Amino acid sequence: MMTKTIGYYIFAFVYYVSRLFHVNNTKVLCIMTHDDGEDSNVSIVVRELKRQKKEYSFCYITKSEAESVKSLRDIRKLLSFFIIKPYHMARSGVILMDNVFLPMAYIRVKRNVKVIQLWHGTGTIKKFGQDVNIGKLKERERRANRNITHLIVNNEQTARIYAKAFGVDADRVYPVGLPKTDDILHRIRRKDKDNVNIEKNIIYEKYQLPKEKKLILYAPTFRDTNLGSDIMIKHVKEMAEILPKDYILGLRLHPYVARLAQKLRIDNVCNLSDEKSLSMLIMASDMLITDYSSIIFEYCITQKPMIFFAYDLDDFIEHGRGFYMDYISYVPGPVAKNSKEVIDIINEKAYSLDLLRTFREENFPILDGEATLRIIDLITDK
Repeated sequence: MMTKTIGYYIFAFVYYVSRLFHVNNTKVLCIMTHDDGEDSNVSIVVRELKRQKKEYSFCYITKSEAESVKSLRDIRKLLSFFIIKPYHMARSGVILMDNVFLPMAYIRVKRNVKVIQLWHGTGTIKKFGQDVNIGKLKERERRANRNITHLIVNNEQTARIYAKAFGVDADRVYPVGLPKTDDILHRIRRKDKDNVNIEKNIIYEKYQLPKEKKLILYAPTFRDTNLGSDIMIKHVKEMAEILPKDYILGLRLHPYVARLAQKLRIDNVCNLSDEKSLSMLIMASDMLITDYSSIIFEYCITQKPMIFFAYDLDDFIEHGRGFYMDYISYVPGPVAKNSKEVIDIINEKAYSLDLLRTFREENFPILDGEATLRIIDLITDK
């Protein structure tokens, strides 16, 4: 903890020295410490800015860079992170973010610099941020979030939740929609127009999946404890044993659990955890099994069935982060407590497409594929 604090102060010191230089309003710092893939919220905005506004320049703090700093092994990357990056931050007129960046707890950006928090999800079921964190982490997050000028969400209900979770005033939250929803919608429209699922073809060929079989995506949420537990692997084995013959179970697991999954040798199970593009997997799959993950907000746009495998629901409510809504009545699909119940739902097709449609309409009141353009307007507005 002391090493981190020293690092934050070094970052802040270099930042304040660099504030002696003027801010370049067309310089954009992209902080992508959660998702630096091509279909992330930040990446999509950057692509559109490059397409529209040729005068903008870009610099980056990526997930891989942040992780390399934690290891303290690469001197060049350490020097870059603590000298070059704060210099870029001090000179940038726009900062795009997909996560809380804790070194910002020790700085205040200049007036008129736009700090746009896009986050990495498109909604939330479980509590996060100021609603669950405690102690120094909570305080550092609160101070870092003081710099946010634009917090981007999909709707008014999420705006109220995020304002509290980030600890920012309601007038800094903008329910204009998120780039990821544009991306999914554009992929769906292309598929419907050309009658070809490009993503499914790519995934099936890459992982050598039988074309006659349907793909179920199993994407359980991040858990704060027992990351290395084999309980998920146990459930995977149980589901695989009784899975209908015309399905394949594709796994999208947290990195710690994914390492255990690499040892699996089951014919109807495929480990997709290293696939960088979540949008690709959403489009390639025919059904989703999850629990408390925010993936449901992107997946519901496709209107494909979802099953909620909440085997530890009672424990998650009592000892985990908890939820913003009543879980059972909120999720747009049947809830299963064990592997057999999951397979029974699949066999009986016991899911409601009407429920999915209602869920999508409530969470995406403006689903027009132009959220990214509205964010560009916020960036370029003088």
